[in-house]
Amino acid sequence: MTRRGLFYVQNLLGVGHLQRAATLARAMAGVGLDVHVTAGCPPGLSAEFEVAQPIPLPLVRAADASFKILLDEDGSSIDSAWKVRRRRALLDAFDQLQPDVLIIDLFPFGRRQFRFELLPLIERARPNSAVVCSVRDVLVRRDDPTRNREVIETANQWFDRILVHGDPQLIPLTESFPDAASLDHMTDYTGYVVDEREPSVPAELGKGEVIVSVGGGAVGEALLRTALAARRLSRMASVKWRLLVGSNIPEQVFSELVTAAPDGVIVESARNDFRGVLKNAALSVSQGGYNTVMDLLSAQCRSVIVPFSAAGESEQSERARVLQDRGLITMVEESDLNPETLSQAIDKALDAPKPSAHKLNLSGAVTTAQIITGL
Repeated sequence: MTRRGLFYVQNLLGVGHLQRAATLARAMAGVGLDVHVTAGCPPGLSAEFEVAQPIPLPLVRAADASFKILLDEDGSSIDSAWKVRRRRALLDAFDQLQPDVLIIDLFPFGRRQFRFELLPLIERARPNSAVVCSVRDVLVRRDDPTRNREVIETANQWFDRILVHGDPQLIPLTESFPDAASLDHMTDYTGYVVDEREPSVPAELGKGEVIVSVGGGAVGEALLRTALAARRLSRMASVKWRLLVGSNIPEQVFSELVTAAPDGVIVESARNDFRGVLKNAALSVSQGGYNTVMDLLSAQCRSVIVPFSAAGESEQSERARVLQDRGLITMVEESDLNPETLSQAIDKALDAPKPSAHKLNLSGAVTTAQIITGL
């Protein structure tokens, strides 16, 4: 009998969680698991899960990068009635599916605003379903001992395994969450999750170019505008630049970028063949989200990373510093970003060797699928 898995993932601002979950879902489906994924996001984003069965839930998103206010599908702050409706939909879906394994993205380390539905979901799952936490390599640091103790207690009480999608030889989870050491008995490092699909890209597409990308774009406007201004100051002023504008960038901003782009600069929507274009590029300029960094390392592309660090976010900066110390990227702090600092970083990155000898474990998707199917 085919084993069934329910994968709970909820994006709030960008698209990174969804993209990583989609890669994991493809790997799990590839080893025979019948994967169903919650989709509390617009249909255009849930389409990432082409091999998984989407479970529609009431939509929700963060109002801004602070993540303090959550908005429903109408743009109103969520209320108790919305929570009841959402929890009922999630529990009904679980009851219909009766999965063998429940995989939850980030919680209990994050997504604590969703305890109203996640704790009842996990309680419904036990003891018949294995409960697994799927978490990235670096967490946002929180100096809150009470909160951290609650995370540990929740993990120990309700979870069977914690799968860290990273390589402890680069960054152990304890680096950003020291209390994770008490969870070693239930923690496995899978390696980094990289989309294994090889995009079909013409040999000339992106060749010798500077590729500027911002993921979904929710917090990427400043980098795109700064990159336009930095081009003329860098050694790459005479080559083609390609700005990839994420789906969360407003249409007005997209139009302004197109208008401001000089000859030799292409402004277009984010591409599904991004990794293939990176392999042809001379250099990448981007933020430092998990998926983008993995694409860069997989493509062995020289890069300048400007990690998102507003509103107390530390995850991207922490990962970028470690990679810079290893000589794998060049980093510009977001607080230092201007055309001069960016152009200087570009020139520095061009003189660095390609990140071809990093020896990082990039088999996270396959390893995760093997662990899940073995539970």
